[in-house]
Amino acid sequence: MTDGLVTTKSAYDIVMTLSRLTDAIAARAMTVFAVIDHADGAKAAGMELGPTTLVIFGNARGGTPLMQKNQRAGIDLPLKALVWQNSAGVWLTVNDPAWITRRHGLDAGQSEGLAAALKALTEQAAH
Repeated sequence: MTDGLVTTKSAYDIVMTLSRLTDAIAARAMTVFAVIDHADGAKAAGMELGPTTLVIFGNARGGTPLMQKNQRAGIDLPLKALVWQNSAGVWLTVNDPAWITRRHGLDAGQSEGLAAALKALTEQAAH
């Protein structure tokens, strides 16, 4: 973990990792709010960037209790997953729920559900 981020190496290429991630999100009755292809954005600006896609997802039942305790937690919600590729492989990076909890002064127990959901999503997408 680095600065509140958890990164997992994927066993799949970037297209399959993204597909597995969005399938896992849908299977848990979560909503994909946006998929942002940073590499396409870089290309449109005349710049190069390796494959880098941000998936923004979540559901109100999971995030609202955190925001009820501290509305500023909404800056870190909905959840995000970055799927990216470099010369060493394909990676999946998410914010560590414990870091989100500490950042907003929430009770440590409040991140347990988030942590379990993100771990399951990451495992399903990357392995």
